[in-house]
Amino acid sequence: MHAFKFNGRKDIGRRLVSLSKEKILSFADTFDCIVPVPVTEKRLKERGFNQSFIIAEEIAKIAGREIGHSVLLKKKDTKDQYSLTREERKKNVRGVFAIRDRARIKDKRILLVDDLFTTGYTAREAAVTLLRSHAGEVGFFALARTPS
Repeated sequence: MHAFKFNGRKDIGRRLVSLSKEKILSFADTFDCIVPVPVTEKRLKERGFNQSFIIAEEIAKIAGREIGHSVLLKKKDTKDQYSLTREERKKNVRGVFAIRDRARIKDKRILLVDDLFTTGYTAREAAVTLLRSHAGEVGFFALARTPS
């Protein structure tokens, strides 16, 4: 995961998703749209890619679903979650997401995708943002889970 996220090894991310193909096929058809957790423009320039988008692309290929890559927006920079305490993580992501295209999610079943799940604060904040903008339902998929 480290090489995928921090060393630009997109091939590793794609391979990890393909190893989850059976699991993905067991639930992906219940969703209308796949939405990756976004990064800020600054982070995108630093890293060169959004790892959640790579994962979402692979899931979309496996499941034959649409990617809503421009639906959710991260409107401000945050500190890296891995460097923070549990309570700091919660505050760090509060209010950072916005919806760019409400029409694309209205009454839709959304699969929110991220690379890592640790405390769930990022997923929760993004899901709440989607639901407040009238998404019908939000599920979540993370490629990996860190020990709590």
